[in-house]
Amino acid sequence: MTGGRVAGKTAIVTGASGDLGRATARMLAEHGAKVVNLDRTAAEGGWNGLPVKDRIVDVTSEESLGQAVVEVVDEYGAPDILVNAAGIIGRPAPSHEATVEEFDAIFGVNVKGVWLTTRAVVPHMIAAGRGSIVNFSSIHGLTGGKTVPLYHATKGAVRLLTKADAAAYGEYGIRVNSVHPGSMQSRMSRTAAENSEVGPEAYYSQLVGGNPLPRQGRPDEIAYAVLYLASDESGFTTGSELVVDGGYTAI
Repeated sequence: MTGGRVAGKTAIVTGASGDLGRATARMLAEHGAKVVNLDRTAAEGGWNGLPVKDRIVDVTSEESLGQAVVEVVDEYGAPDILVNAAGIIGRPAPSHEATVEEFDAIFGVNVKGVWLTTRAVVPHMIAAGRGSIVNFSSIHGLTGGKTVPLYHATKGAVRLLTKADAAAYGEYGIRVNSVHPGSMQSRMSRTAAENSEVGPEAYYSQLVGGNPLPRQGRPDEIAYAVLYLASDESGFTTGSELVVDGGYTAI
């Protein structure tokens, strides 16, 4: 069903080839936004007539991002919404076993990519006097863990970059918030489970078995959270952390 919660708005979404990014792009389009996805690969499955376009962009490249954002502005005007959903989890390894190459790769996508995309979009939002930026952090940006420390570090960085940008850009009518998914039904989660030392079944049991809601979340449940933060319904919300984790961080 098509709604109007973001009707007439233009949205840029990074990472739409992933399950959560794709669900978010679809949700925004279904609720009236014109959506442009920026990712290294096109999202699978197509868009069934929804106003969504895929552009092949490297979010770690200043040149690639800058050109893509200028093209979006030329075609649609200043973006009203930016969703920084692109992210990678990396190989499970404690800090002393991780490599410099792995560090550079995961920080390049998860932190530099968020910063570069925001950097490219914000001047246009400032000129328009409006905007909503939603950054994908994680419950791993709120809690520690021994399995993927570099991933935790990147998501913690995104969490605080969100707050700093919220403080910096509020006077221009720009809101900046973060979403913090828990264990989701996603390719990233499946990869983490398959690479875990204990195996997928035990991995999921440990991760969600003790939750107040003892299951994994669905991609659309994250997309609805983003929709709220992207819409005018959250007009007095900035610098916040919207946790969607089945209660994992509550216990």
